[in-house]
Amino acid sequence: MDTPLKRLKALRKAMSKAGIDACIIPATDPHLGEYVPDHWRIIRWLTGFTGSAATVVVTRDFAGLWTDSRYFIQAEQQLAGTGFDLVRLRVPHTPEYIEWLAYNLKKRSVLGIDGRVYASGLYRQLVKALEGKNIRVDISTDLISPLWTDRPEMPYSSAFEHALEFTGLTREEKISAVRRRMEETGVDHHLLTSPDDIMWLLNIRGSDVQYCPLIICYSIITAGQVLLFVNEDQIPQNLRRDLDRAEVVMLPYEETSTMLAKLPRRTTLMLNPATTSASLYSSIDEEIYIIEDVTIPTRLKAIKNPTEIRNIRMTMKKDGIALTKFFFWLESAVGKEYVTEVSAASKLLLFRMEQEGCCGPSFETISAWNAHAALPHYSPSAENETGITGNGIYLLDSGGQYYGGTTDVTRCMVFGKPTAKQKSDFTLALKGTISLARAKFPLGTRGYQIEMLARKALWENGLNYGHGTGHGVGYFLNVHEGPQTIGTAASGDLKTIIEPGMLTADEPAIYRSGEYGFRTENLLLCVEDELTEYGQFLKFETVTLCYIDKNLIDISLLTEEEREWIDNYHRIVYDSLADQLTHDEKEWLRNKTVRLQVQ
Repeated sequence: MDTPLKRLKALRKAMSKAGIDACIIPATDPHLGEYVPDHWRIIRWLTGFTGSAATVVVTRDFAGLWTDSRYFIQAEQQLAGTGFDLVRLRVPHTPEYIEWLAYNLKKRSVLGIDGRVYASGLYRQLVKALEGKNIRVDISTDLISPLWTDRPEMPYSSAFEHALEFTGLTREEKISAVRRRMEETGVDHHLLTSPDDIMWLLNIRGSDVQYCPLIICYSIITAGQVLLFVNEDQIPQNLRRDLDRAEVVMLPYEETSTMLAKLPRRTTLMLNPATTSASLYSSIDEEIYIIEDVTIPTRLKAIKNPTEIRNIRMTMKKDGIALTKFFFWLESAVGKEYVTEVSAASKLLLFRMEQEGCCGPSFETISAWNAHAALPHYSPSAENETGITGNGIYLLDSGGQYYGGTTDVTRCMVFGKPTAKQKSDFTLALKGTISLARAKFPLGTRGYQIEMLARKALWENGLNYGHGTGHGVGYFLNVHEGPQTIGTAASGDLKTIIEPGMLTADEPAIYRSGEYGFRTENLLLCVEDELTEYGQFLKFETVTLCYIDKNLIDISLLTEEEREWIDNYHRIVYDSLADQLTHDEKEWLRNKTVRLQVQ
């Protein structure tokens, strides 16, 4: 039987044969996104660790996996007996393995990396850290392909049009908007390496990546053409004609680096170093002037247009109906039939797929009972799931992909009577959700400047959580999509200001290892508030529509304003959803959303 221990041994043998003293294996693909095709899930194949965020370093006598606090417990369990040690990141999304390599690698060592899946910005950081040790970094190292004999093939789905009724803008209008920005900033060529940028720009979607409606491709935008590097078989004939009318020229996916190398010298190229691989970057002529920044499409698509906002509101209603039907079913089913974490997640998917325009989940559903809820990114499976039986806490973090938007929502539900500590923990985290949702701030504010609103109640009680508070959300694209971020810059850019039209998650949390975890996550739409002598002020509108379990709330910990927020929110939830529910579901939701009773 092939095991991580045997794979590690085989990898070290290949390293020795190639003269490699150490190698770095990231959890990415050539587009450096969060979700990757199975073909590129090398860390899962090599180590058995299934989390989405990790980096592996292997030397002749050490093998370590670096990951953040979301995955500590999961990694401990999955790495046991594999030969790989868990290395706990002190700061999420920080490449601390670079420090480790700089300290531990001997002079004149050879470090191997597959430059196709390693970000150019990280590569420069790595080289700088190794200065003075005469260490050679080889970015043409592919040790995995010969070892992974049953490696999954690359996916090749068929692209389809994202209709104007959902996008609000034609591809020609979007291309023109990007070119205007290019002209304003003196950019001759714009390299796009994130497929979500290209999907938005061209109003197309696909299914190459699980949970994300993407076609794997690259693009270069010029003043006269849009070059699309893609497997042409994935583009149907009618869509090919439409793209041709928009002056989109299709070229083979493999020719991206060749075309980059042919760009005219002494012209300007804009790219994002976080999503451009070291291999692609190395193909660019030294006489090309490179502007490194978040891409123009990333910034444009973060601000939803009026058509998108209208569709998002309708989508949130559809998602709210599915969630209400699910929780109504779950409350009545538990105790009468055997419900597991997996079967509950499957039932939720059925309710979502009943909604018009739903194409599936936007990420792997976190359906977690009791101690599993303390794992922020727990994924139930036939091997690790538990039954939802007796008394306890159920946490559901899930989302849907709809033609009219992408959803992400977390709710907790108690079976039986919660303890005083459970109610206190839940309420302190909920206070953070409410505080951020009620925020009012001037235009020009960045996410990290308001994050303390979400953590204040927890901090005052000596509590905290190890992940970011809010990520940007795509529009029928990636559920984690910058550039805005509230907290750490996992999927965003700390310099980006919060602007009207941005859709951002709000998810403070608290976790008790081995016991339970609490998150109440809503999506917030940034809108304009008042204009004063001090400038334009902004606020958030909570667009997620799903009740909050009042049985978990310690009302004594809430202020009058917080109680009023909950009551108003529940009134909106009921009024928005009731007419689409059965009589029994409607009465159930009415009881769940009645005003809080102050003792």
